Amino acid sequence: MPKNKRYIFLLILAAALLAIPFIAMQFTPEVAWTASDFLIAGVFLFVLVSLAEVILRKVTLKKYRYLLLVILLFTFLLIWLELAVGIFNTPFAGS
Repeated sequence: MPKNKRYIFLLILAAALLAIPFIAMQFTPEVAWTASDFLIAGVFLFVLVSLAEVILRKVTLKKYRYLLLVILLFTFLLIWLELAVGIFNTPFAGS
């Protein structure tokens, strides 16, 4: 797959992830995202996809590539969890 197509695919995947809470908001009041929630999540996913693409393009050794991608994903999930429910009780936690 050419590099630009992979990046576009990852961006579409990120947009699809953002569509999940948007669709859920139409059916239940339990999901109540504001415009700022979508903006933060969109920027966060764009940065994640962009960093993943840089790793995929620049790192040639597969074991280092996979290690960096796992570290990136783990860091992403920790920050996402902190923003959502405040697992570390920082001032910018969501709860």
